[in-house]
Amino acid sequence: MQQIIEQYRSIVIQLATPYSTGTGFLLREEGVIVTNYHVVQDNRDVVVEGTAMPRQLAKVVFSDPRYDLAFIAAPALATNGVQVPVALLGATRQVAIGDGVVAIGHPFGLKFSATQGIVSSVEHLQDGLPYIQHDAALNPGNSGGPLVNSLGEVIGINTFIVNGGDSMGFSLPVRYLAESLELWRAGGGQVGTRCENCGQAVFERTVEDGYCPNCGAHIELPSEAEVYEPAGIARTIEEILGKCGHDIRLARRGPNVWEVRNGSASINVSYYEPNGLIAGDAILCDLPKANIQPVYEYLLRQNHEMETLSFSVRGQEIVLSLVIFDRYLTLDTGMKHFRYLFERADFYDNVLVERFGAGWKEGV
Repeated sequence: MQQIIEQYRSIVIQLATPYSTGTGFLLREEGVIVTNYHVVQDNRDVVVEGTAMPRQLAKVVFSDPRYDLAFIAAPALATNGVQVPVALLGATRQVAIGDGVVAIGHPFGLKFSATQGIVSSVEHLQDGLPYIQHDAALNPGNSGGPLVNSLGEVIGINTFIVNGGDSMGFSLPVRYLAESLELWRAGGGQVGTRCENCGQAVFERTVEDGYCPNCGAHIELPSEAEVYEPAGIARTIEEILGKCGHDIRLARRGPNVWEVRNGSASINVSYYEPNGLIAGDAILCDLPKANIQPVYEYLLRQNHEMETLSFSVRGQEIVLSLVIFDRYLTLDTGMKHFRYLFERADFYDNVLVERFGAGWKEGV
C-alpha cells in the first residue's frame, strides 16, 4: 500500500474555492481532474495545486449533478523530467466485502493524507445509487479524492460520510465516472453539464437559453456560474491582501479563509465571524532537532518586544501570529498590520534557520 500511496502523490490534487476545499485526481489521458460536483458547484474556476502542478486557476468543463461528479481542465504539469504516473480505473464488479482500500486526499486543507481500511458493503443505496461503504477515514476536504484498491486501481470517488458514524465512508463506484466521461467525450470536450431531469448531456452549443433541449428543464452550465464577490469584512480582508501584492483568487481557501506565501513563509488568514476575530498565522520553519532551548529563549524575548505579533509553537512548527477584531479593521489599519506580519515572517524565518538551525518547511 505504501508504494501505491506514493504513486498517487503527484496526481491527487488539492482544490479550493471561495465556498469549500476538496480533492481531485488527475486523469492525464483525458486531460481532466476528476472531483465531486459539490466541491466545485457555483464556480467557473477552481484553484488547483499539486506536487507537479503549481497553484493556479483551472476551468470547470463538465458537471454531473446526478452522480455528484465534475471535471476540471488539467493545467500543464511541471514535472521537471519526472514521470507522472497514470491513474488506473478499476472495475467495481471485482470489489468485494473485506477488500483492502486506501482513501487519498487533502482533508481539512492538509497537503496530502492517506488512510487505509476495508470494504464493508458494495451496495449501500443512497438517493437511488449504490455506494461502496468502507472504514478508511474520510474527513471534510477528502471529497472528490480516489478510493484505491490493493492493485493501485481507482475503484471509487470519495463522496460523503455519515455524521456521527464511526469510520463510515462512502465512495461512488468508478463505473459511474466512466459513464460521465463518455457523456463529456461525446460533446467533444466542450463545457457542459448533465441534466438532472433527463440525464442527457447539454453543452454550450446545444443549450437553449438556460434550458435543456431534450426535456426543457432549467440547467446551469459551469461557465454560467456567477463570479464570486465578497462582502463586509471579507471584502476588506481581500482588498488588504490584494494591495499587499497577492492574487486573491489564488488565496481563497473556503468561506472566510485565505492562504498566501510571502518569501519563505506561508500565511493563513481566517475570519471567525461569530466572535469578530481575524487571525493571521504565518507558518514559519520547524524547530531544530537539537539544542532547542536557545530558540525558545529567543521567541520569548521577541514576544516581549513585539506589540502586535506573537510567537507560538504548534507541534514542530514555529508560528508568528497577528490577531485583530473586526470592529477595529479598516483598510489603513489592516494594511499596516498585515504588511508588518508579512515582513516579519520572512525575516524571522531566515533568522531562525540561519542562526538557530531550524528546518525549512517542506517545499521551501
